[in-house]
Amino acid sequence: MVIIKEFGENGFEQASTNRMVKSAGIGKGMLFYYFKNKKELYQYLIDYNLDFTINEYINLIDTAEPDFIERLLQASRIKMKAYTENPAIFNFLGSLLLTDESEIPADLKVRIEELQKLGYSKLYEKIDRRLFRDDVDVDKAFQLIRWSMEGYQNELTNRLKGQKLASIDFEPYWEEFHGYIEVLKSCFYK
Repeated sequence: MVIIKEFGENGFEQASTNRMVKSAGIGKGMLFYYFKNKKELYQYLIDYNLDFTINEYINLIDTAEPDFIERLLQASRIKMKAYTENPAIFNFLGSLLLTDESEIPADLKVRIEELQKLGYSKLYEKIDRRLFRDDVDVDKAFQLIRWSMEGYQNELTNRLKGQKLASIDFEPYWEEFHGYIEVLKSCFYK
């Protein structure tokens, strides 16, 4: 994880293999025994992180839930659990999204696009649009609801920064979040 953390915090250009091997407690020769260069290591980590995201987050979303807000709530719980257990992976993926695309090989760009499509389908397919009020543009409501939930997650992440996640009781935060969910339902649902 220290190598993922180095790329996540510093991006490809500023990531230091010297810091990586020092933090990992290995020799530089060992690192380059497995990878020809930093770019090959980076590309391997992109692939690894995409697999992690699919297996530990996206594939766990239950698409049998027809209620959009409930599905997003479920996805938020899964994402929060994955993030709290593996923050370096999410930081890495965040920095990847800000990376110059020329640094990412074509096959990995395709995988990233496929991941985005998979995530989109897990959130939006088979949603019961009849739950929404008749006077609401459902597609715009989807976006507003998603932005609200992501905003809350970002605010919560900032509030909890620096704390030991294992010692935090998340129940009050989930109760607070459910309060916001009820407001969203009253705004958009019948």
